[in-house]
Amino acid sequence: MTFGRVNPHFRLEDQGIEELGNVYYNLMEPALIEAALQRKEGTLGKGGTFLVTTGKFTGRSPKDKHVVKTPDVADKIWWENNAEMAPEAFDVLYADMLAHMKGKDYYVQDLIGGADPAYAINVRVVSELAWHNLFIRHLLRRPDRDTLDDYVSDFTIINCPSFQADPAKHGCRSETVIALNFEKKVILIGGTEYAGENKKSVFTLLNYMLPEKGVMPMHCSANHAKGNPVDTAIFFGLSGTGKTTLSADPSRVLIGDDEHGWSDRGTFNFEGGCYAKTINLSAEAEPEIYATCSMFGTVIENMVFDEETFDLDFEDSSLTENMRCAYPLEYISNASDTALGGHPKNIILLTCDAYGVLPPISRLTPAQAMYHFLSGFTSKTPGTERGVVEPIPTFSTCFGAPFMPRRPEEYGNLLREKIAKHGATCWLVNTGWTGGGFGTGSRMPIRATRALLTAALDGSLNEAEFRKDQNFGFEVPVAVPGVAPALLDPRQTWEDKAGYDAQAAKLVTMFSENFEQYLPYIDDDVKAAAIG
Repeated sequence: MTFGRVNPHFRLEDQGIEELGNVYYNLMEPALIEAALQRKEGTLGKGGTFLVTTGKFTGRSPKDKHVVKTPDVADKIWWENNAEMAPEAFDVLYADMLAHMKGKDYYVQDLIGGADPAYAINVRVVSELAWHNLFIRHLLRRPDRDTLDDYVSDFTIINCPSFQADPAKHGCRSETVIALNFEKKVILIGGTEYAGENKKSVFTLLNYMLPEKGVMPMHCSANHAKGNPVDTAIFFGLSGTGKTTLSADPSRVLIGDDEHGWSDRGTFNFEGGCYAKTINLSAEAEPEIYATCSMFGTVIENMVFDEETFDLDFEDSSLTENMRCAYPLEYISNASDTALGGHPKNIILLTCDAYGVLPPISRLTPAQAMYHFLSGFTSKTPGTERGVVEPIPTFSTCFGAPFMPRRPEEYGNLLREKIAKHGATCWLVNTGWTGGGFGTGSRMPIRATRALLTAALDGSLNEAEFRKDQNFGFEVPVAVPGVAPALLDPRQTWEDKAGYDAQAAKLVTMFSENFEQYLPYIDDDVKAAAIG
């Protein structure tokens, strides 16, 4: 049987997905929570939140993501970074998943990826779990209810955690599989309950499609000055670097916290919600995000809670360091009504340096910005991927390699062209360690990071005195009001100065060796911007 609101000419049967049990289309939050509770998928928390655990998968499985190598994409995909799947193997996988689904109940959301209608895509999400449908209803953009009568998707995602793939039969790596078929416009997800795979699949789609339209897809958060969308700032960074935290500035308007596009019309959010890390979250440091953890419909993922009071424990990471909450963008009081902004005035590259070498903020030339964008240096933090239990220094090109289907130079050149055309000041911000590396030093004080960003965004930091960093050649402010001067010179924060010098030399070498892969594809000025 069919329930809910749907285009009568675009049901699952019209897509060849037949013989299911009950199918629930476009249920709203109360009905989805009710269904999830009836199915014992989770627990009702304070304020009507929904508390879930995702089993053994508490982070993404990037090694289990495959792109189907069809003729239309064979020459466009960055295959060194994307595992391929043969079209014939995908067909078998698809048939086996549909057979597995027969007779079972499913939940369907007809949603949109992209706030700018000129570049948006319609995405139908078919979920085995009701709470996954609630999650993706938060994270993607919801069309007006009246338009659902005519809705037709551009892509369809089928998420079936109970399905186990067969590597020998399906051409994948393990029983967990995420398979993207651009030709058939279908994404299959099986063998994992981690909800983040849903949203990142859509991000990967847009990362492939938009560059051909001259749009730069970005793994970034974004905000703009109140009453002035022209004063837009974007924050590039991987999970754990502070994209969500630092963009949720009550003095500015939040465009979005994770995924955006930069077109000739300006900046636009891909999503309709936020997926924020909650470990050590506090009402004092991050009041807006903290408040969402007791709002109706917020999905609380992999958090320990008191079974009697339902109080959340923001410090208990026994389930995972990657505990999260998912909520609609409008739950943030200063969120943009349109999710649109102007051309970025400031571009922030966020890095979490586990070596404790990089300054808390540095000003970059355009060539240096492309160099550090392509380098994408950060540290994978515990929980964001399976098996990461302590920070691991890594290079993730474009600050989002797991989601980049095309070669990184395509994105790097797009960014450089847009900086040249529209003008922007670029900053590298280290939210990682100071006073020593991981295990010796301490995390960069968030108050200092906020003070430096405030000065960068209001333009006052450009008036400061700068010194040239002896390791990387970029400019570092000497003094900034509200920030301890020693913090601006990382070497001074180390007791063991020789130890700092050794770590800095090691990091410089790591940068140089990593960047060798891009030398055949870039201009001389970017090569010259390598290590200064």
